[in-house]
Amino acid sequence: MRRAFLSLLALSAVAAVGAASPAQARDYPFCLKAREYLAPLGDCSYTSYAQCQASASGRYAYCDVNPFYKYEEPPQRRTYKKKVRRTRD
Repeated sequence: MRRAFLSLLALSAVAAVGAASPAQARDYPFCLKAREYLAPLGDCSYTSYAQCQASASGRYAYCDVNPFYKYEEPPQRRTYKKKVRRTRD
């Protein structure tokens, strides 16, 4: 009985480890910088500047742009050269 219980426990542990997926890493555009953060970037977990400012309120901290955040540029509009027809006089 004890063997069956231990084998069931080991099987469920392996299944739980295999089912767990890693957290999706995402860069955020704004960072909270303060003395308490040892990293030079600070806490880069804010999606808006207002959200970062609300977290910095009342502390010796400030918000800055994340230099490693990749902003998606809007697609450039293609310009076409107008073809000019030359007529013979």
